[in-house]
Amino acid sequence: MPKRILEGVVVSDKGDKTVVVKVERTLLHPLLRKTVRKSKNYHAHDEANALKVGDIARIIECAPKSKLKRWEIISPSSAS
Repeated sequence: MPKRILEGVVVSDKGDKTVVVKVERTLLHPLLRKTVRKSKNYHAHDEANALKVGDIARIIECAPKSKLKRWEIISPSSAS
């Protein structure tokens, strides 16, 4: 099974080798047929501590690295 790849904005870089990435997605409300935005935060492993708050990050699934980290950074592209 292929690993999922998500893209989002870094909202926290306080942890050592860890960033929190907010991923937003849009969906259609089943009854109202209105577009709704949902977001979720993912803890991702950032080995080089390269990303800062506001950067765009692409993350990929990986084996658990800690209690919360199940994702790691693919490409740190700055767009602040």
